[in-house]
Amino acid sequence: MIELQDATVFYGSAQVLSSVSLRAECGEVVALIGRNGAGKTTTLRTLAGWLPFRNGMLRVGEKLIDQAGPEVLSQLGVALVPADRQIFPTLSVEENLRMALVAHRPARWRIEDVYGLFPRLFERRKANGAALSGGEQQMLAIARALLCQPRVLLLDEPTEGLAPLLVDAVVDAIRMIAAEGLAIVLVEQNARIPSLLAKHFIILDSGRVAWSGDRATFENDQATVNALLSV
Repeated sequence: MIELQDATVFYGSAQVLSSVSLRAECGEVVALIGRNGAGKTTTLRTLAGWLPFRNGMLRVGEKLIDQAGPEVLSQLGVALVPADRQIFPTLSVEENLRMALVAHRPARWRIEDVYGLFPRLFERRKANGAALSGGEQQMLAIARALLCQPRVLLLDEPTEGLAPLLVDAVVDAIRMIAAEGLAIVLVEQNARIPSLLAKHFIILDSGRVAWSGDRATFENDQATVNALLSV
């Protein structure tokens, strides 16, 4: 459903990704992990069209992308939930959700569907974004992305800073979203959350793919994995 191949990305004159490749199929969670500054968020922004790649190839479905901005990638079905969530603090939960419908017609995902996925949002539907807890804001950010009718969902640190009960709720929601057939690329700094969800793991180190493998290989190669993730 989405594939990045040998992508090289720069911030100005500084190279931040070197020949990074990944692939996520329908219904699959691919975990992108690594230390702080390894290039995880940069990779997600590249997949979403927020950053151009100087070399390499991006494919969404059957469409090859040379260079395109986030509007084009969004219309092709790629939705990014950034680490800072970027909800509108002065709008209510429901108003935040309706913003996604300005550019995307309701299809599989409607407002009642995301309320079903996150019942807490229905309870808080009249509350402003600024009044929500961190976990509620994360639920809102994911729900709003789903209303963009994505085929590919990019999640940047979705459980960071959340209370354990809310972590469980977000993990359950990601599992249910994948079961709907979406390709999911999940960024986490540590491997605990991805180990509950992912079929394939990629470890970035200094902007390069340092290790990749399926779940069985990941579980059997913990010495290498721990060495790459340790500070």
